[in-house]
Amino acid sequence: MKVGIVIYSNDSETVWNAFRFGNFALSAGDEVRVFLLGKGVECESLDTEKFKVTEQMRSFVDKGGEIYACGTCLKIRGSGESELCPISTMKDMYDIVAWSEKLLTF
Repeated sequence: MKVGIVIYSNDSETVWNAFRFGNFALSAGDEVRVFLLGKGVECESLDTEKFKVTEQMRSFVDKGGEIYACGTCLKIRGSGESELCPISTMKDMYDIVAWSEKLLTF
């Protein structure tokens, strides 16, 4: 299955769970792409003692998952792309939505 995930939250537990689900889906043999939008582009700064967001993100990428980060949303926050969060566009988000057989939002 082709699973698209849009993350719009900067809540550590929510983002951690979104990537946990993505990792599970990859382990089940699905293809998974994540688009970070709005507050979601802040995900690399959300680690807490309980919720290791970047650890889940690294595992996701290592298993073949793809992450895209809204360039405009990064720019608004004075941030740039990173290894885990490459700058992307609304076209990339559109492509993920069109590609997905199932689309989830967090």
